[in-house]
Amino acid sequence: MLVVENITLTYGQKPVVEQVSFNIPSGQFVAVLGPNGSGKSTLLRALCRLHRPQEGSIYFAGRDLHHWGHRELAQKMAFVRQSSTVAFDFTVEELVMLGRMPYLRRFQAETEHDYALVRHYLQLTGLWPLRHRGLHSLSGGELQRAFLCQALVQEPQLLLLDEPTNHLDINHQLEILDLIASLNREQNITVIAVLHDLNLAALYAERLLVLKAGRLLADGSPGDVLRSDLVQQTYGCAVSILAHPVSNRPQVLLLPQTGQEG
Repeated sequence: MLVVENITLTYGQKPVVEQVSFNIPSGQFVAVLGPNGSGKSTLLRALCRLHRPQEGSIYFAGRDLHHWGHRELAQKMAFVRQSSTVAFDFTVEELVMLGRMPYLRRFQAETEHDYALVRHYLQLTGLWPLRHRGLHSLSGGELQRAFLCQALVQEPQLLLLDEPTNHLDINHQLEILDLIASLNREQNITVIAVLHDLNLAALYAERLLVLKAGRLLADGSPGDVLRSDLVQQTYGCAVSILAHPVSNRPQVLLLPQTGQEG
């Protein structure tokens, strides 16, 4: 589905992602990891055509990403930013309905199908009781869920998420990732998510991409990637890796640097 060939991304003359290549087949759930400033968000912006590579190419569904029409691409791909500002105090329902714009002709009114789809995803994301609330009255977590809901009503084949659990407390983090994982399994939506929490990434993603200083340091399953030596190389801290008691996936335990015990 998505092929990245030796891309370099820059801000001005400064490279922030260098010579990165990978191939993501349809239906995978991929988490992008790495310390702050490693190029994760910039890479994600390049994958949704918001940042053009200085070098290299990106192909989506067999075509150069930059050869897709805007409306056509928006019917196939959706992007949820890490944080979004809202200039107008739309209601939650109005914001989510904007996700149907790629399917509507100019001046065309929304159809019954559009309203049914919006209602379905508002209920699925727990936002139905808030549908008439203005965006300016929402908490950061509620607003994040509203933008995710807007992306889902685009009915994308590829869902790009920049820290989707940002601003969410623990139970809502799990709810959102459970929802994304179920859509990945049941609707075969390909998911690429930037995550900071290594343990959540290991629990939900089947593949991890690790960036450091703009370069791809590791690419593989959670079991292959989340090794104590690689985590220490990436983040500069000592860790111990244990198997999750239910999923058997690796979980990262931080080790105190002062040598304290008990």
